[in-house]
Amino acid sequence: MDDNQLLRYSRHILLPEIEIDGQQKLLDSHALIIGAGGLGAPVALYLAASGVGRLTICDDDRVDLTNLQRQIVHFTDSIGERKVESARRTLSRINPQTVVTPVAERVAGERLEQLVQSADVILDCSDNFATRHAINRACVRFAKPLVSGAGVRFDGQVAAFDLRRADSPCYHCLFAQSDDLEEMRCAVMGVFAPVVGIIGSIQAAEALKLLMGVGRDLTGRLLLLDALTMQWRSVRLKKDPQCAVCGDGNSAQPAAARACATDR
Repeated sequence: MDDNQLLRYSRHILLPEIEIDGQQKLLDSHALIIGAGGLGAPVALYLAASGVGRLTICDDDRVDLTNLQRQIVHFTDSIGERKVESARRTLSRINPQTVVTPVAERVAGERLEQLVQSADVILDCSDNFATRHAINRACVRFAKPLVSGAGVRFDGQVAAFDLRRADSPCYHCLFAQSDDLEEMRCAVMGVFAPVVGIIGSIQAAEALKLLMGVGRDLTGRLLLLDALTMQWRSVRLKKDPQCAVCGDGNSAQPAAARACATDR
């Protein structure tokens, strides 16, 4: 690190859990963010500000006036622009040292696998279960840590799956793809703006901890937020040995809860 970087990241470096070695790990890291909406916005802002060296941001959508109530990486003059380009421009103003690669497409198949394989941590800020499960399968295949968040109305949830660990559950262990899960979209249900900010900020914190190898991450736990009463619940998660994706069996156990689709 040069003198400018030492000064920029000095408040991290002062933390004994991080110091220079931890900050250097961030500078050398590559994070993949799927979705540049309500969750992807705070995720991208905090990862760039914290000094993650490379960010790849994927989203095929354009900025709409209705997004601006909560998607804080975009501005009024970004309306009509590709979200990934709007995010790249904002992040370059926050930290020009972070290299941002915008991918203006809904990634899937081999393209998604290539992006997952090249990253050190994956942040699922997507808006539908098909994409979530595709991201999970790729993370399991390449043993990549995954941080997943969701938010709609006054409710949020966040979990981490460190798929480098043999005992880690995966997203499919929690929400089996064959289950009849109800997708609740903010376009219909509404979303309280700070909810996605809170959940996205936690996703960023978990990603930074996973990249630096500090603290205790959320692997094995699901955090549930009720922002209307500002109460949190923590649910313990276990690896399903019969999980069709990460287990030894061919079918997953029934999911115990419903998830929210994330915000675009």
